[in-house]
Amino acid sequence: MTHLHTPCPQILGRRTLLQAAAAGAAGLAVPVWAQSVWPAKPVTLVVPFPAGGGTDAFARPMSAQFARLTEKQLIIDNKGGAGGTLGAGIAAKAAPDGYTLFMGAVHHTIAPSMYPKLDYDLERDFVPLIMVASVPQVLVVNPKKVPAANFAEFLAFVRKNPGRLNYGSAGGGTSHHLAGELFKLQTNTFLTHIPYRGAGPALQDLIAGNVDMMFDGLGSSAAHIKGGRIKALMVSGTKRNPAFPDVPCSTELGLPEYTVSTWYGIWAPKGTPADLQGRAVEEIRRACQTDEAKATWANQGADFPNLAGAQFDGFIKSELAKWSKVVKASGAKLD
Repeated sequence: MTHLHTPCPQILGRRTLLQAAAAGAAGLAVPVWAQSVWPAKPVTLVVPFPAGGGTDAFARPMSAQFARLTEKQLIIDNKGGAGGTLGAGIAAKAAPDGYTLFMGAVHHTIAPSMYPKLDYDLERDFVPLIMVASVPQVLVVNPKKVPAANFAEFLAFVRKNPGRLNYGSAGGGTSHHLAGELFKLQTNTFLTHIPYRGAGPALQDLIAGNVDMMFDGLGSSAAHIKGGRIKALMVSGTKRNPAFPDVPCSTELGLPEYTVSTWYGIWAPKGTPADLQGRAVEEIRRACQTDEAKATWANQGADFPNLAGAQFDGFIKSELAKWSKVVKASGAKLD
């Protein structure tokens, strides 16, 4: 006859504790391991504008370098519409697991002053990671539609023909739109605003002659300026851009306060673990500092600001305040 021996309660309790401790350790080991090898799978980068715009001009080269360095894809997911706010709303609701990031721009610090109601809050729903590019705004025209060889001739024509010229933008409330409103304020001129669903479509219509001009980020216009499809009359800021040394800056043209830049940055959904934020910043920084990326940035007249974490957050707060004042002063409204 076989006898079964039941362990005493003390042994059973000790064994249960050891098993529980082992299980707990095993449970902890999985997230720690998963986080240490980020990215362990492809990462989605929500770009809130259609393909072909200024955001894409930096997102796609950065994506290529990210993939080369990490051996994991950075998938560009273009979600255009509503001046970049549609895609921002989608990204804000993404799982905070480090595998969905958001590439926003200066437009997203303008939007709170322009849109009466947004389904996201830039400061509440996102964590700022790193600013990846900054380019000055450039005034570009279709040379077949605008009879001006230089800025002086352009300004004279606009003043003689108020409202005759129109300018395309990436949408109401974007930096393209507000750059035009600021220009009108400072030059006492009138131009008609034509909003698009992103800078890419607006730029294509400018090239095609369906709109006359545009206040664009130099990054997306650069190749078309060099190709002669559009003409640059002025670059914003206090100095000429090294990529386009023949284009005068706004300060030398008598508009010292016309300083508008288009910048692009990466955010993560609020709640993304701090260590994953750090890994993302590290890998994005590495991608932007490769020789290939540096050449692309320089070719588009852009800088890599490398503002991360608290520094980037402080910059965002200053931009929110700045654009709020511009919107109020200009009386700009959504079309």
